[in-house]
Amino acid sequence: MALVLLLASLGIAHSAQLPKGGRQGQPITIKSSELSTDSKTNTATFTGKVIARQGDLTIYADKLVVHYKADGGELDRVEVSGNVRIVQGDRLATAREGVYLGTEQKIVLTGDPKVFQGENTVSGKVITYFVNEERSVVTGGPDARVEAVITPKEKGKDAGQQR
Repeated sequence: MALVLLLASLGIAHSAQLPKGGRQGQPITIKSSELSTDSKTNTATFTGKVIARQGDLTIYADKLVVHYKADGGELDRVEVSGNVRIVQGDRLATAREGVYLGTEQKIVLTGDPKVFQGENTVSGKVITYFVNEERSVVTGGPDARVEAVITPKEKGKDAGQQR
């Protein structure tokens, strides 16, 4: 299924390099309360406590809609909405909505998007991850500024405790 492209490429803001073969060869499991497909609109809609998992990547949402191109069923875009959480290792992204655009190879998170990695966080109005370039852009707006909280690593927990 073309959903492999989404699941294989969602690496959130600071994607780790995947070993050769990466997630792409791993099985995808999608669980939901309901699945409906529509050949006329070229969509597959998963609703109700959706969990999509491939390897170390898991997507949680209330709804996941896969849109296929009419000419051959290739992936056009995937939309996730409602309580969106994307988890990979120690990285977590949250938002109200997200869209993966297949042609542009980018993921756009909106609705209070935040990315957490360990104790570090970044948030803004929109978080855009460019899959092929492994880079992200966080933008603010008139009512929401970009905020990053970076916690420096300690160089030995006992360094400040001299006797």
